[in-house]
Amino acid sequence: MLSMVGGMAYLFKELWLFVSYVKKNAFPQPLSEAEEHLCLIKMADGDESSRNKLIEHNLRLVAHIVKKFENTKEDSEDLFP
Repeated sequence: MLSMVGGMAYLFKELWLFVSYVKKNAFPQPLSEAEEHLCLIKMADGDESSRNKLIEHNLRLVAHIVKKFENTKEDSEDLFP
C-alpha cells in the first residue's frame, strides 16, 4: 500500500511538471512534412538522434491529448501505456 502511495505521488509530481512545461509553451515547433519524413527514414536506419527529434517535436500533440483528459474521472495511470 505504501509503495502504491509513493508511486502515485511520483506520477502526480511528474504530471505536474509536464503540465507546467506545457503552460509555458516551451515546446519546439512541429517539424515540416519533409523534415519529419527525413527523420523517419533516418530513425528506421537506427539513428537515435532522429528518433529523439521526432519525440521532442511531437510533445505538443501529447500535451494536447493529455489536456483532454485533465478533468475526467479517468485514473491517470490508465492514460499512459
